[in-house]
Amino acid sequence: MSTAPDPAPSAPSIASTDPVRGRGRKGAERREALLDAAEEVLVTEGGPEWTMRAVAAAAGVRLGHLQYYFPTHADLVAAVLERVLRRSADRLAPLLSTDAGAPGATAGVVTTLLSEQEDARLMRLFAEVWALAARDTTVAAAVRGFYDDYRTQVAAFLARRRPDLPEAELQARAGVFIMLIEGASLFRSGVAGERDPATDETLVRTALALLGP
Repeated sequence: MSTAPDPAPSAPSIASTDPVRGRGRKGAERREALLDAAEEVLVTEGGPEWTMRAVAAAAGVRLGHLQYYFPTHADLVAAVLERVLRRSADRLAPLLSTDAGAPGATAGVVTTLLSEQEDARLMRLFAEVWALAARDTTVAAAVRGFYDDYRTQVAAFLARRRPDLPEAELQARAGVFIMLIEGASLFRSGVAGERDPATDETLVRTALALLGP
């Protein structure tokens, strides 16, 4: 990873040696506040500036306090990534577990996913996560795991609408659907372009076609 972590103490990872850190109401609140600060630095400053010292400064704490909860930069990256992907998974699960045959079910899925792209901060956060994944194999593995699960859920949703389709076709359509929606986020969020009503109309029509008639 090209981000240059600040020197950390020699203490091993929290996950393997001290499972009680961050537990309890106060500890959990402090940990979440530190992760909020870490996300803010990642969104506003970008990956190259995403150091332990920068996060500690943003959180208004000493570096040692941050390192108590996240001893190394890798621990902090893992925790932020887990939280970001968990939030997205939590949003997707109820959306894709609805009655796929109900009137407006597919339109609801597509509309909700595209409406999330209006959240500029969320889109910037994912753009930074994708950039980290391009440089760090551990982050890349976590991101791929998230999208593998996403694809499984979309394929299951589609199977409930189109039980006549073979598994290979279900997986292919689910994969293209995710590529379409995620790729659109770069353009519709202002990162690589701007929203356009005519393009949006074609985007929605194409996404709906992938999920079945």
